[in-house]
Amino acid sequence: MKTILFQGDSITDAGRSRENDANTGIGYPTLVKAEIGYEFPNQYVMYNRGISGNRVVDVYARIKKDIINLKPDVMSILIGVNDVWHEFDFQNGVDADKYFKVYSMLIEEIREALPEVKIMILEPFVLRGTATEAVWEDFSAEVYKRAEMAKKIAKSYSLPFITLQDKFDEAVKSAPESYWLRDGVHPTTAGHELIKREWIKAFKQL
Repeated sequence: MKTILFQGDSITDAGRSRENDANTGIGYPTLVKAEIGYEFPNQYVMYNRGISGNRVVDVYARIKKDIINLKPDVMSILIGVNDVWHEFDFQNGVDADKYFKVYSMLIEEIREALPEVKIMILEPFVLRGTATEAVWEDFSAEVYKRAEMAKKIAKSYSLPFITLQDKFDEAVKSAPESYWLRDGVHPTTAGHELIKREWIKAFKQL
């Protein structure tokens, strides 16, 4: 069987179990697992290693244990919003240039250790909500910067880049921001379904 790995922060974590790999949480990884598992029976094992609160530097710190040692055939990475959010809340964010540097190191080292792995980069996103409204202009501007850096990394390494901001911007035309992202950052079930659909599209083009 081939291995699929989901990597990121709380959006990926989505309440996954730390003790039972079969419990991949209530977010897009489980929705992907359901669809891929149904469509391709017994062909993939899937791991969710998202950790709530992680920034790109935190993912890089666990590169051996939570990426390389798992030897994924396919992996996706969604990281960036905490690199911004932690600056507002704890003065412990990761600026855009450092985000780019560390993310590049992450990709380079993964590919060096696992030359056959297929990596998908997911775009960080944000909407107006209870977590973002008070500092909306600065918060959104900084998340967009990280999104541009993530896109630049994908282009530099010829990796699929899954755009999500435009999809959420389009989605709010049919329902309020809180219908898709409960606080402007964390997806609702419908928001996770949106991510899952974009993930599956990119996966099928690998």
